[in-house]
Amino acid sequence: QVQLVESGGGLVQAGGSLRLSCAASGRTISTYAMGWFRQAPGKEREFVAAISRSGGSTYYADSLKGRFTISRDNAKNTVALQMNSLKPEDTAVYYCAADLLGWDLRDAGTYDYWGQGTQVAVSS
Repeated sequence: QVQLVESGGGLVQAGGSLRLSCAASGRTISTYAMGWFRQAPGKEREFVAAISRSGGSTYYADSLKGRFTISRDNAKNTVALQMNSLKPEDTAVYYCAADLLGWDLRDAGTYDYWGQGTQVAVSS
């Protein structure tokens, strides 16, 4: 079992930045690909970013590329999501997830473990 706890969410003005963190416990995340997803009110959960086990490969939703950066520190068992130039449409609950197989990192259904989420609100 892997327990994931997100932190770093909050209220920020448009154009601002936030850094989300995901702390894992129970097992080392070095054997898991990791991803971030988000869900806005009334909308489906959507892919934000993912990173391979080693951190050598990263993947982003096309609409977020250039503003968001995913990273990981396997020694600290953490994953981060740096979010810059935030927009009101980025408002959502952001979830961290772990995927053992790592086949389709854009598909939420393939992830094995999820955190409880952290709220991000961007005001205009």
